[in-house]
Amino acid sequence: MVRRPEYRRTMVLCGLIGVPVALLAFWFLVALHQLERLIWTDWPKDLGWKQAPWWWALPLMAVAGLTVGLVVARLPGRGGHIPAGGLHSGGVTEKALPGVLVAALVGLPLGVVLGPEAPLIALGGGLALFFARLVRAPRTEASTAMLGAAGAAAAISALFGNPVVGAVLLMEVAGAGGPQLFAVMLPALLASGVGDLIFTGFVHWTGLQTGSLNIGLPTPTPLDWADVLWALPIAPALAFLIHWVFVGGRFVAGFVTTRTVRNTTLCALAAAACITVYAIVTGRSPAEAALSGESVLAVLAQHPHAWSVGALVAVLVFKALAYAFCLGGLRGGPVFPALFLGGAAGVLLSPLPGLGLVPAMAVGMAASVTAALRLPVSSVVLVVLLLGNVETVALVVLAAVVSFVVVQLLPQGPGIPAFREPPAGRSSRPEASRPS
Repeated sequence: MVRRPEYRRTMVLCGLIGVPVALLAFWFLVALHQLERLIWTDWPKDLGWKQAPWWWALPLMAVAGLTVGLVVARLPGRGGHIPAGGLHSGGVTEKALPGVLVAALVGLPLGVVLGPEAPLIALGGGLALFFARLVRAPRTEASTAMLGAAGAAAAISALFGNPVVGAVLLMEVAGAGGPQLFAVMLPALLASGVGDLIFTGFVHWTGLQTGSLNIGLPTPTPLDWADVLWALPIAPALAFLIHWVFVGGRFVAGFVTTRTVRNTTLCALAAAACITVYAIVTGRSPAEAALSGESVLAVLAQHPHAWSVGALVAVLVFKALAYAFCLGGLRGGPVFPALFLGGAAGVLLSPLPGLGLVPAMAVGMAASVTAALRLPVSSVVLVVLLLGNVETVALVVLAAVVSFVVVQLLPQGPGIPAFREPPAGRSSRPEASRPS
């Protein structure tokens, strides 16, 4: 294949297209971040509050729900994929880009409990096809698929700040290799994780060295058997929780197929009610239960003692409920809310005997994001990069594999309803045919 001239030309085009796609993805993420900070931090302070008041999410989410509902009902592409169905790499055309942009730039900064990764994948793939049409590149089925995947990978890499995550994520999302990929990859992933546990254990127990790629960076406290034993019940418990959140999201997705604008707005208001109750019960900012949780996760990891047990339990309950409503009724990505819920559960459980903060968050995030995405390798790579150390890799692998197996064995709930594309132009009946 590499010897074929058309393949090499497509490869060069993919590399060139990655430049504008990455730049647009960068400004898209900057716009989301700035809008989120303006709406949830700057405006409340400008109005005289220390933090956003308890009712802040109600009007914002009403606007988000109404806007997304209109996009879903009126615009081609329906604003992108329904997030309760996980991440998807295809199916978004150039005509769908305006709807994806509006749904993301309005809904996500106003408090929707979803992340930007799904809109980025859609935007990257659609923009790649758009630029290919501008330069009049030959379009075949194979080149279209390659260009769409390359654009999506370039965009998603801008979010995670690492090309490896983008490439691995798109490989699993696109399903290259089909179901056999998981059949072969899952046992290999588990065996490599167990092998790493045993190997690392013998190195620590015997003090003998076999050679290493370690370049001398400081390492965290080595794992012990307590970390592994606690991972065995924590991972399936969190997988069970996230799985049923997604099942709830699929029921919500069925609800919004009728009277889409009204029901999407109702779902947004239901999520806002969960966010509001969290703020009332805890006295903390409603922003902690709203939004994707990406920025709050960093604060949680750096200052875990600033959260009481009651606040951690409350954010797990009410953010999970809001997450379910947003998964089925609104538009965005499922990654960061799942990471936050897993991280918060890890902080809550970290005082257990023999369990520390880093291992607990590693298990929690790996189990939660794997249950959300059903992509074990991508989940492992993402969590390891977030943690920034190699000592917990084996624990992350173990939690991801256990979580993946658990969610595959559980009842899957209803399927995602299939929407038909709205007609190109909604025109009323001719005047002459109307009854007088």
